[in-house]
Amino acid sequence: MIKNVTLPTEDGTTQIDHIIVSKYGIFVVETKNMKGWIFGSERQKMWTQKIFKYNTKFQNPLHQNYKHVKTLQNMLNIEPEKIFSVIVFVGDCKFKTAMPANVNYPRGYINFIKSKNKILLSKAEIKEAIRIIEFGRFERSYKTHREHVRHVKQIVEEKQDAVTCPKCGNVMILRTAKKGPNAGTQFWGCSTFPKCRGTLKYSATES
Repeated sequence: MIKNVTLPTEDGTTQIDHIIVSKYGIFVVETKNMKGWIFGSERQKMWTQKIFKYNTKFQNPLHQNYKHVKTLQNMLNIEPEKIFSVIVFVGDCKFKTAMPANVNYPRGYINFIKSKNKILLSKAEIKEAIRIIEFGRFERSYKTHREHVRHVKQIVEEKQDAVTCPKCGNVMILRTAKKGPNAGTQFWGCSTFPKCRGTLKYSATES
């Protein structure tokens, strides 16, 4: 297991909690140490943590880990079927919605990895993958951590500026009504329309 790997990306850096390289494939593990109730689905941009009456939004870890997987896949030049995304929730938390695929508590995460029993990588490929990761990662240092934190804060700020759908949590798009009594009026419509028909009023003061 390779821990705390910071890799370069086109727009900055990405930090991977754990990478497991085995003959059964490469597992990219994102861990979340959280408390309270967790609400979220596979397609929602933001998930919700609820502790008593307080709600906190956080990025969908499946989307977060997708970037990790793609970065590593491109670095290793490996087929997508040989690399797996795994999300692990530790701490005193409980899902109040159905847990999406690849999202587990610690015991479930171990079972998920054990369920992969088809040999995908040779000993030479395992050795080469580890070599490339170790060579390509940034040195573990305060400077690396600081730069990554700055990059993450920038991403979070950009996401906070986005309007999210009250029904499904996805990003909303500014649209203009084409017919009916509100023709010509702008409103926020869900980006997944027609699957989700969530809308919000738009105020000209937002622009």
